[in-house]
Amino acid sequence: MLKRSALALALCTCISFAHAQLPPAVAQALQQNGIGQDEIGVLVLRGDAAVLEHRAGLPMQPASTMKLVTTLVGLERLGPAFRGRTELRTTGQVEDGVLRGSLYLKGGADADLSGEHIADMLRALRYDGIERIEGDLVLDRGLFQPARTDVGLAPFDESPEAYYNVIPDALLVNKNMLQLDMRSTAARLQLRMHPELERVSVTSEMTLVDADCAKWEAGWQLPEARRQADGRIKVVLRGTFPKNCNRSYGVNVLDRDDYVGRLVREIWSDQGGVLSGRTITGATPLDARLLAAHVSRQLPELVRDINKPSDNALARTLFLSLGSLQADPVAGSLALPLAEESTFARADAAVRGWLREKQIDDTGFVIDNGSGLSRIERISAQQMARLLQAGLRSPWAPEFQSSIPIGAVDGTMRRRLQDSPAAGRARLKTGSLRNVTALAGYVPDANGIPCVFVAMINSEQSGNGRGRAVLDTLVDWVARSGAPLSATP
Repeated sequence: MLKRSALALALCTCISFAHAQLPPAVAQALQQNGIGQDEIGVLVLRGDAAVLEHRAGLPMQPASTMKLVTTLVGLERLGPAFRGRTELRTTGQVEDGVLRGSLYLKGGADADLSGEHIADMLRALRYDGIERIEGDLVLDRGLFQPARTDVGLAPFDESPEAYYNVIPDALLVNKNMLQLDMRSTAARLQLRMHPELERVSVTSEMTLVDADCAKWEAGWQLPEARRQADGRIKVVLRGTFPKNCNRSYGVNVLDRDDYVGRLVREIWSDQGGVLSGRTITGATPLDARLLAAHVSRQLPELVRDINKPSDNALARTLFLSLGSLQADPVAGSLALPLAEESTFARADAAVRGWLREKQIDDTGFVIDNGSGLSRIERISAQQMARLLQAGLRSPWAPEFQSSIPIGAVDGTMRRRLQDSPAAGRARLKTGSLRNVTALAGYVPDANGIPCVFVAMINSEQSGNGRGRAVLDTLVDWVARSGAPLSATP
């Protein structure tokens, strides 16, 4: 009876807070950090009861907490066995070690696709006795429509070369990244590039300076890919670099047709093969036969890699997959698109259809690319909280919850909440843009009962850790709330 009375008291306490003002500690943190109470939306639920509700119905910018929408809908729509697939196909015939016809590299939203996987696929051709390809290398990105949303798009911010800004397509290899190894002495900068690409080199116009190696990025300028008259490409590094400094950095500066085409040719040549034709883009004929394939890891592993480190490119790939692929126990397969309907439109419809099935009102909800790296995406704390409730009831709840960072333990939460009772217990997805700080997930209260937690700050003052301090205070308050249950006498 004592336990039941305490539990009833805790539930009453939760309900009594439902429409109360923000907790004093949170209100104080907002004031200290120059953030107004009208710039934060909060909803904390214990079961179906509201522990705290503040401007919860207002659509706000969620930043990367939007990845929770993409990953949960992805798990439920595509299933945990879903995998993307890349194929090598041809309509040509093999005669005396020569493939007489084009080689089609068909993208299938394979989020894991790397140069090593391309090498394995090409090695399978060598094992089949193919030594020479007398035809074109055809890059097929047609699974997503339009196939190249990155072309002509204005940069999101001042670092378009950075990995977090990579825009996916259906045939994205190594995320289109070049890994640069930069090693300087007092007089010289030595550069290496990985992977090696056919007729692509890296050179420097950087000035060596006396500076702190740890702050090397202060002198970094956007690299430039310069195409030479003979077809070669030079990646030129610009700015300044400290003397006696060693650093590695990945850049996205090459056009992806150049990247994939030159990577395939370099690997094929290293394996002793010859490819005589051009590199072009096009569609794979329906009657082309399969030569080799690669499939990605299953979706739960990718979902973990999306949410724990907050990977934008993977999230965007999964979002577009919702508009291009259907569940398949072996690998992704083509959906049947409506005439002239974009992949984005189908993905948007898939997400909204799921929300409505769960009786979540999508009024004011805006999804742009599914990653949160957007100025226009909007979701209310109430909508996000209802989605998280659906995540608790999902057949794939374990896969979904295990993908969310754990406070003070891993992912983007590994350095937060270390002195809070939420440490090691709360699972929270972070979100951060210049004017956005957000958290969404599950926080156990003082009784160990999980509360659905959503809080978003949209304020020009939220940067430099100010918004984070407010939200961490709120998480700590939830973790300490609720009347502790007495022990049985």
